[in-house]
Amino acid sequence: MPLVTIDVIKDVFTAVQKKEIITKVTDAMVAIEGEALRGVTWVRIVELEQGDWAIGGQFLTASAVHAMANETVG
Repeated sequence: MPLVTIDVIKDVFTAVQKKEIITKVTDAMVAIEGEALRGVTWVRIVELEQGDWAIGGQFLTASAVHAMANETVG
């Protein structure tokens, strides 16, 4: 039984986005391992408090992540 854990910063993703992440990750796992394992494929999202995560020594907040996402899109 696969268990996929996705760590994210709190307030970055909406409830709708988290549901989509879970659905698509489940679908990806089923594509690899077969439909029979859909019912036992666990996907969980763990939200970390803002400031409890850093990249290159820079502490991240939800607004910083949104700004980075906008830079890559724009």
